[in-house]
Amino acid sequence: MRLIHIVFIITAQINLLQCLPQGAPQSACYTLMPIHGNNIPALTSEPLFRISLQNDVVGQRQKMRVEINSVINDLTIKGFMIQARSLQDGSVIGEFSAPQDRLAKIIDCGNVGNTATHSSTELKRNIVLEWNAPTDFIGDIVFNSTLAQDYDKFWVGVTSSPLKIVADDQELKNSISTTRQPLKPTYSYTSKPNAENTNNEDMIYNECGNSKTCFGIPNNCIQTRSCVSFTAVKVEGDKYIFEMRSAPRAAYIATGLSSDDKMGDDSVVECIYDAGSVRAMSSWTIVANGKFDAPRNGVAQNIVQLKEGRFENGMIYCQVERPALTLVNNVEFDLSKNRYYLLMASGSKLRTGSVDYHDINRAASASALNLAEISNIAAKSKFLLRLHGSLMVLTWIGSTSIAIAMARYFKLTWRRSSMCGKDLWFAWHQILVIITIALSAVALIVIFVEFKGWSPANTIHSYLGVITTAICFLQGLIGFSRPSPSSKNRPLFNWVHWFCGNAAHILSIVTIFTSVKLEKAELPSDVFDIILVSYVVIHVIAHLLFSLMGCLSDRKDAQKVTSLHMTDMSQSPRTQMIASVKQDASYAPFRKFILAIYAILIILIVISLIILIVLAPIKDFKSFFDYNKS
Repeated sequence: MRLIHIVFIITAQINLLQCLPQGAPQSACYTLMPIHGNNIPALTSEPLFRISLQNDVVGQRQKMRVEINSVINDLTIKGFMIQARSLQDGSVIGEFSAPQDRLAKIIDCGNVGNTATHSSTELKRNIVLEWNAPTDFIGDIVFNSTLAQDYDKFWVGVTSSPLKIVADDQELKNSISTTRQPLKPTYSYTSKPNAENTNNEDMIYNECGNSKTCFGIPNNCIQTRSCVSFTAVKVEGDKYIFEMRSAPRAAYIATGLSSDDKMGDDSVVECIYDAGSVRAMSSWTIVANGKFDAPRNGVAQNIVQLKEGRFENGMIYCQVERPALTLVNNVEFDLSKNRYYLLMASGSKLRTGSVDYHDINRAASASALNLAEISNIAAKSKFLLRLHGSLMVLTWIGSTSIAIAMARYFKLTWRRSSMCGKDLWFAWHQILVIITIALSAVALIVIFVEFKGWSPANTIHSYLGVITTAICFLQGLIGFSRPSPSSKNRPLFNWVHWFCGNAAHILSIVTIFTSVKLEKAELPSDVFDIILVSYVVIHVIAHLLFSLMGCLSDRKDAQKVTSLHMTDMSQSPRTQMIASVKQDASYAPFRKFILAIYAILIILIVISLIILIVLAPIKDFKSFFDYNKS
């Protein structure tokens, strides 16, 4: 019996192999999916073959040449199946002429001669077919195909560029030449959905929490059915189905499986919209010098299989199948046993071999989960990350800038006013410095809590931030131990205090500049950089004006001094005069006016930067407003 069983299996395999070399069977008319042994999945990588059309416009009844060739020199094709499909309803139209060589043959898929396939497994470098446009169709079509490099290496859903069929001069016939109706495909990889498969946007939420685990952006959008980006995972036997829908005008939506809530060393399932079709890809995230990337190179593409993909209403929709157990980049991913964080990202651009920056949105699940356990997932909060950035901007661009200006240029202003027995400039300087130290401490604690320690990116931003905060604390200690004006150490204190204050401020601005390029910050670099540069320009101009007013004030006040005591020669004329006369130095009203303008501009800059931090990620204002209009 065992021998008979073995003979039966071998015979079945021989029959299968003998069948497929003669071309695709008619059972593949609907799906274009070859019936290969062992359920070999189609490749989802970039096809190595293309379909070239003789024209981009053709008249009814006219003939046109269609070629299939490789994108790499001397690469051969083993098998193919090709049809012309309407972009209006997906029906198969037109008719192929009988091939001149023995490399191809014509079969019937609903109508006579509307599909071409290979006639043998002989290796082919270039396939030339002649296609006849239908007599009763006007509109756009694409040639949709399956192209096989080998038995286990084939691509399904490879499409040509669109072809427009226009009215012919001759009178149209009232009926087609066959009584059979056009074929309506039920399985499509093309970008245009057929009428029976149009996605109702609300239907994707129907089984959330019941038969599938759902994750959406923003938080709580699943309950309100208002997700901008959406991912669901459903278990079917030993397969996991990833269902994804992107935001409008996205070029991709991707879901990653991670051991933590951060990008890096993660297995990613991508759905991309490129060249008029939706494709599924597999990639691996890496972190290098604080930059994140998700290359497909070196990642097996047959671990994911596109079950359904379409592009409609400006959005990508796809269902991708993935086995429970896979080995990606020498890391085992067992979805049935292990718990993973879900990382979801969507962007508007693609790069060669990978997706581009996730400028539309990105989120990580709040906790790791077993995908076989049905639930609705909440995204990890970015509150602490945004709070850190906002506090640092408020501290170093806001309070510190004004505190430095008050101490450096307003010691001889508001001489008739005081606060708690202290000169007004000194009281405000102390208040702003205390705010700086307090907010810096909170911001530092917040970011360490967010990362549960040191930042995994390990960037120059992290080191500069810690150094700046350390100098800030040192500056506070130095100010607290300030010696009296008559102390011999007062000059040394003045210089150290001046140096530490300026060093901390300059380093802080550099640190904020470096944050713009951080992947985690997701800041719109173009707008953010412009605002930061504007701040630097305004800061420099204000200090130049303050310094100019100081020089003019010294010169004018010196002319008022009529006598100088020998014991006061170490003091400036202006200081001597104010010591004896309680009045503001010259040009005080103009200095106050400049300070008011400077403070208003600083406040506006701080508000603008905090808004960008809170609203991140947005790549630029134009895409942000275009996206929200949609």
